[in-house]
Amino acid sequence: EVQLVESGGGSVQAGESLTLSCVTSGFTFEHHHMGWFRQVPGKEREGISCIALNGGTRYYRDSVKGRFTVSTDNAKATVHLQMNNLKPEDTAVYYCAASDFCGSSWLRHLHGLNYWGKGTPVTVYS
Repeated sequence: EVQLVESGGGSVQAGESLTLSCVTSGFTFEHHHMGWFRQVPGKEREGISCIALNGGTRYYRDSVKGRFTVSTDNAKATVHLQMNNLKPEDTAVYYCAASDFCGSSWLRHLHGLNYWGKGTPVTVYS
């Protein structure tokens, strides 16, 4: 059974930090690009970041560049998203995903999603 379980979300003040983690199982982690997307209820999903398989090139949505860092731990089949200097507009439910693609196009279109988790909510207060 494929599982992606996100954790680390919460409620913080603007300017604070959170680290999201996603523990995966049931598929070959090293064979997939890994990424994060977020969604505000009633709005479209938006790609945040992805990292090419085998810990390769990292891509970030413009609005989070310089504040968010994506990383993977292949030994633990885990992907992390370090989020610094959080802003109220970062408020959303955050999902990790395993994908056939990673790049600036993926951030816009979120195509090739194979698996994703149930999400972890992040609320940032001003």
